[in-house]
Amino acid sequence: MEIVLVRHALPMRIDATPDGTPADPGLADRGVEQAERVAAALGHDRVEALYTSPSRRAVETAAPLAAALGLEPVLEPGIAEFDAADPSYVPVEELRASGDPRWLRLVAGDLYSDSIDPHVFKTRVVEAVERIAAQHRGGRAVLVSHSGSINAYAGHVLGEERAIWFAPAYCSVSRIAISRNGRKGIVSLNETQHVRDLL
Repeated sequence: MEIVLVRHALPMRIDATPDGTPADPGLADRGVEQAERVAAALGHDRVEALYTSPSRRAVETAAPLAAALGLEPVLEPGIAEFDAADPSYVPVEELRASGDPRWLRLVAGDLYSDSIDPHVFKTRVVEAVERIAAQHRGGRAVLVSHSGSINAYAGHVLGEERAIWFAPAYCSVSRIAISRNGRKGIVSLNETQHVRDLL
């Protein structure tokens, strides 16, 4: 079967929620356009199931593809991002441009959120993806998720120990093949041809 990992589109920035609750931004205007491109790129594929992180930015990214495929997205908390409980959200390119300490932690291969242990995070993501794969043997499932979650599962397949080891672009597509005997292999990482002009 094939697991297709899609990173969410560009979200808006939330510096801090007034009451300290988790930041859950929707898509920026460019993100809405990126999400439409995902639907154009994958909307004609044979897809058995569509899953999405509960985060608003992932749900909104999945919506055009769900309409194109005629599928109801399934919310899967196991593929949520490591910073899902944080009261702020700053797009990673803004962290990089400002030299934010959170960016430096990502470059070092670490998670910048202290709300979750990297091993616990990776284990949670891997268990969720493998549960989904087991439910769709011989098919194709699209998972709309996050940079950290994609790092976690693709890193698991490759034996990569660092929590963060590559930078999936917004609305990039990464494909992982899983054989009936459980063997896994990377088919592609970070496909961006469908959104290259919007990155």
